[in-house]
Amino acid sequence: MTREELNQTKQEEIFNEERREKRKHLVMIFLKITLILILIFLSAFFYITYISTSSLIVKEQRIINEKIPASFNGMKIVQFSDLHYGTTVFQSEVKNLVKQINERNPDLVVFTGDLIDQNYNLKSKERESLITELKKIKASLGKYAIMGEEDGDDFITIFNQSNFTILNNDYELIYKNDNTPILLIGLSSTLKEEIDIEKAYSYFQDPTHNSNIYTISLLHEPDSVDQILAQYSTDLFLAGHSHNGIVHIPYFGPLNKKEGALKYNEPFYQLTDSKLYISSGIGTSDFGFRLFCRPSINFFRLSSE
Repeated sequence: MTREELNQTKQEEIFNEERREKRKHLVMIFLKITLILILIFLSAFFYITYISTSSLIVKEQRIINEKIPASFNGMKIVQFSDLHYGTTVFQSEVKNLVKQINERNPDLVVFTGDLIDQNYNLKSKERESLITELKKIKASLGKYAIMGEEDGDDFITIFNQSNFTILNNDYELIYKNDNTPILLIGLSSTLKEEIDIEKAYSYFQDPTHNSNIYTISLLHEPDSVDQILAQYSTDLFLAGHSHNGIVHIPYFGPLNKKEGALKYNEPFYQLTDSKLYISSGIGTSDFGFRLFCRPSINFFRLSSE
């Protein structure tokens, strides 16, 4: 073999070695990218399925309205909603929820619908546990609940035995220290039955009613507010159902809009003289995950100034 042939053979070997090294390098880059993507996917899945669904937060708001009687200054209200027990909420989550509520030492506690998920078969032991835990909730002025579209006999049994008052197109006058009350109204679910606004707001049909009374209305589906405001004024609406979309993308808003919450699904709306707060809920619905929409309870402090 001539020297030229030897050089050519050597160059081919070097070229082949360089090609092998390049392929190895590309394979390593591909494997690293694949591993990173898998880790990102698993981290995202863990976050939206476990962390985002279990890290309960408290959203605190101050409500100022000159119609609030002086005796109610500093009154504390806790709203919780859409437990959907059997989705991402079970006994340990309920225990934590009750603990978080009682730590706020509320005067009034309200639940705005959907206690048990419609696809979950509640066991008798779980029913008793729910009664035991919800009975531990303390509220100096009372505990009230309204039904969501998924609520039925278990809801009535559990809340009745947990010392909650169930409002179904009914109202209650809430007193604190003196003779000037505020009005609490509870409406039925529009997806379960037609709401009877006249019955719910029948206080205003009494000739002796106080037309300037501070009014709080509980409703499950927030889109009902327009129908209500067409007939009666309300100072504060507390609603549930929408979960604020479950997936709530910053600057874009909720992605999952449900019937009954197609128009109103964000956490807060100012509707002329009415405030509407919509809970993001405790459990999940339709999906077993959340994104940028943590489970929460609403904590309100009332003041006349």
